[in-house]
Amino acid sequence: MGSTSAQNSEMTTTEPNSPKGTGVGPGKPPVAGKKRRRTPLIVAAAIVVLVLATLLYLHFAAWESTDDAQIDGYIYPVSSRVSGYVTDVRVDDNQYVEAGTVLVQLDPKDYEVAVANAKATLANDQASAAALQTNVPLTSVSTTSQLSSAQADVESAQAGLLAAQKDFDAAQASLLQAEANDLKAQDDVNRYKPLAEKDEIPQQQYTQAVDTQKATAAAVAAARASAAGAEQAVTQARARIAQSQAQLQYAETKPQQVSVQRSRAQAAEAQSEQAAAILQQAQLNLQYTTIVAPVSGIVGQRSVQPGQNVAPGQQLMTIVPLDSQNIWVTANFKETQLTYMRPGQPVRIHVDTYGRTYDGHVLNIAGSTGARYSLLPPENATGNYVKVVQRIPVKIVFDKGQDPEHLLRPGMSVEPDVRVR
Repeated sequence: MGSTSAQNSEMTTTEPNSPKGTGVGPGKPPVAGKKRRRTPLIVAAAIVVLVLATLLYLHFAAWESTDDAQIDGYIYPVSSRVSGYVTDVRVDDNQYVEAGTVLVQLDPKDYEVAVANAKATLANDQASAAALQTNVPLTSVSTTSQLSSAQADVESAQAGLLAAQKDFDAAQASLLQAEANDLKAQDDVNRYKPLAEKDEIPQQQYTQAVDTQKATAAAVAAARASAAGAEQAVTQARARIAQSQAQLQYAETKPQQVSVQRSRAQAAEAQSEQAAAILQQAQLNLQYTTIVAPVSGIVGQRSVQPGQNVAPGQQLMTIVPLDSQNIWVTANFKETQLTYMRPGQPVRIHVDTYGRTYDGHVLNIAGSTGARYSLLPPENATGNYVKVVQRIPVKIVFDKGQDPEHLLRPGMSVEPDVRVR
């Protein structure tokens, strides 16, 4: 029994060291249980990490961003439209002005004189045009009257010629009749004379025949004179016809004179309109001596001073409008970032100056890379060509109401994030 107890005590002393020496014994089951409990936790953690990585990838893959972007905007140059002497400059650099504000005043005296001269010229031309225009209907009425009178004179002369011709014909007939009677009377005298000398017929009958012959001779002379007068009347009637026809031809030229008069009136009217245009231009030039702001914005690059003589087209200053409708973002994305980018996609615009983010959307994509718009575009037809990822400008506009305080300025650096998916 003593040996048994000694063995038991030996076993008792060696039992705690048996797991370290042999790896078997009462300590092995607890270690395996811990490993079995850790394996599900590791798998769950791996799944969570994978899900988070997938979500992050999907999130960042839906957005395209670049730091090569800045705010752009229109810069309006202010120049003079007329030459003149600067009498007053009412604004300075970095001053905000409303549209229509007077910026520069030129000396208007020369242009006021030009306006007065143009008004006087216009009044003179209008008076001349009115006088010539009044003469047109008067000339037209006079022409019509003269033409009608000339036509009536021609018709009257022709009627007079017909009457004179008839009178001439009648006188010729009377002359022929008188000559025939005279011949008969002469025959009677010649026949009665020897008979009277022989007393075969009464002397009274012969005397009567002689008296009759004298009467017929006088009748012939009268008829001849009457015929000559009728012939002269015919000649005069023909002369009157020629004269009336000449007057008619002259009267027929009167419409052409009316046309000439009307042309003169139209020329005077055109000259009056030209004078009116000159007056209008003079008034515009006078108005241009007051130079006003074309838009609302900030004044910059002021180079004009009082006492300076300016020329037409000379730039005096610039105005930068601050309205959100007049500014935008030009973002130079890599060409590999434009695969899914389309107009209308939403954009978050982070402005470095204020640390603020604004909302906008893609308006359009440029038609060429930025290098193609440069002064010296690259020429890749060489033997040492190296492929370089190109950048293409994308125009991004701000949504309405994004900059009510007008804080944004052209040239500010921004970082746009475009949601492409």
